[in-house]
Amino acid sequence: MELSTPLTYAGDPRIAADQAAALEPAGLDAVWVAEAYGFDSPTIMGYLAARTERLRVGSAILNVYSRTPALIAQTAAGLDALTGGRALLGIGASGPQVVEGWHGRRYDRPLGRTREVIELSRRIWRREVIEHQGITDLPLPPDQGTGLGKPLKLLTHPVRDTIPVYVAALGPANVRMTAELADGWLPFLYAPEHAAKVWGDSLAEGAARRDPALGPLSVVAGGLLAIGEHAADVRDLMRPTVALYVGGMGAKGRNFYHDLVCAYGYEAEAAAIQEHYLAGRKKDAEAAVPGELLELISLAGPEGHVRDRVEAFRESGVTMLNITPVGPEPARLVERVRSWL
Repeated sequence: MELSTPLTYAGDPRIAADQAAALEPAGLDAVWVAEAYGFDSPTIMGYLAARTERLRVGSAILNVYSRTPALIAQTAAGLDALTGGRALLGIGASGPQVVEGWHGRRYDRPLGRTREVIELSRRIWRREVIEHQGITDLPLPPDQGTGLGKPLKLLTHPVRDTIPVYVAALGPANVRMTAELADGWLPFLYAPEHAAKVWGDSLAEGAARRDPALGPLSVVAGGLLAIGEHAADVRDLMRPTVALYVGGMGAKGRNFYHDLVCAYGYEAEAAAIQEHYLAGRKKDAEAAVPGELLELISLAGPEGHVRDRVEAFRESGVTMLNITPVGPEPARLVERVRSWL
């Protein structure tokens, strides 16, 4: 099992990137850079490329609406060149609030768009001359533009012609497609004990259609990491995040994270979180997050408990443990967990 960390994206990006880079000597394997609707991810990934030597640098995620498939492929190829072959391309559909509210793009055909980005990116990295008819037509048909567009191939020569593609997916159809086409899967609010119940069939159906040349699907999941007598208290730091996603990321009936927590078996709690959050009672929403869920999605507690959590993630199929060290000595925490793997 490998180790990665998500980059904190709400504060100073240079400080966050420097902190992540400082974990490289401790045994960290990769860092994932989110984008949301704050600072863009590629700029920060370029900075990380210059600050590291061995760490793989990944986007988690670039949404498939705000950039064309060709630009996503170019960005990944550029990052791969800067890092000398250490790029990881994490993509996903994001959600309608961001896509329509921030980017002004219609939130439609999320699976088709994701599939198209995967397929076109791989063709572009192989430097094929691109002709494609789909959600994105390449070249643009003459009657839709100037008529001057012509089939092109990537101008530069990429370091690798196969950059690993990871997909953020939660719903059954998206997870099925991810297991079929992607190199890796980026689930969120991942509870190992419930993973097989929620996603087992979708993963198996996708794997049955998977090209053997892709190899096994990588799975990236984890949570807050803290080890010590009172480390369990750290789990409460996740309450605002869980409340935000389960309660506030979408309207009733249109929230992937709410549906996921319901599928875990917390229907009443998810309903309470959403009701409080949408009514503006954020603290009540946070209080409604069940402690058991926080325990399952984190690695916080005495050493024996944390070691058991690491094994639970491993046994559920996680191949890259994505940890957020909490405490004054994050490198020591990374070293400790690395010694168990």
